[in-house]
Amino acid sequence: MERHQPPPSLWPVGFAVGIVCLLVGLVVSWAVAAVGAALAAVFGFLWARDVVGHRSVELPAPPPDEPAPDGRPVPAQAGGAAMPPTQPGERYPRSVFLENATLGLGAVIGVVVTVPAVGFAVLPAFLTRRTAYIRNNGLLKGVPSFTCISNRCAHVGCPVQPGGPVFDNKKQTVKTKNGDVTLTPVLPAAGFICPCHGGSYDQEGNRIAGPPVRGLDRYEFLIRDGHLVLGNLYTVAKVTGTGANAKITTVELHGPGQHVD
Repeated sequence: MERHQPPPSLWPVGFAVGIVCLLVGLVVSWAVAAVGAALAAVFGFLWARDVVGHRSVELPAPPPDEPAPDGRPVPAQAGGAAMPPTQPGERYPRSVFLENATLGLGAVIGVVVTVPAVGFAVLPAFLTRRTAYIRNNGLLKGVPSFTCISNRCAHVGCPVQPGGPVFDNKKQTVKTKNGDVTLTPVLPAAGFICPCHGGSYDQEGNRIAGPPVRGLDRYEFLIRDGHLVLGNLYTVAKVTGTGANAKITTVELHGPGQHVD
């Protein structure tokens, strides 16, 4: 009995490259993530097929039929044994165990690495709680004017912080029809900063330093029954001026890391 071992293969390397591309794409671009997922799927399939396909075992050919003996039949209790006694053998070869253990360990590592990255990339889209920086600019032609800036950094989406003092001791929670809203007074006199990678923005959310590719996104808003209501996010290409006199160049909503020029 002879067992064929799988030959050396580059499929595991391709599978690893696909996983790396997938994880990098979750941060950089969905296109890169799609390419990585495709590579991982293709090379993973080829790797699994290569391993499973080489587990064939060659069995000895059955002996040819022997002619029936002449003469009187032999009693069952007489004569030699009809079959040789079974020989002790390896019921579960060590090589098969190592193959399965390697594949299982690789799968566990892939899940441990991929699930948190996918969770951080996808889960925020399903959460309704957001943070926005609101500045009351007074009246503009008799209409209240507000600056509503998102706290999502334009680099990789980390939460930015005000560059000025934060008055946590004056924090209050307001109950609304859509849930509780926490209000914390801040004084962003120095603009906004991202603690993750050093991005820096001015008071209007324009990028002034660091790796972000553009300014901070803003919220649409309206006044309903005397209350400020935030609407959809939109991406800002450039802000000229400040406060109620600011001229905002807007584009359709872009994700973190996407250029607008």
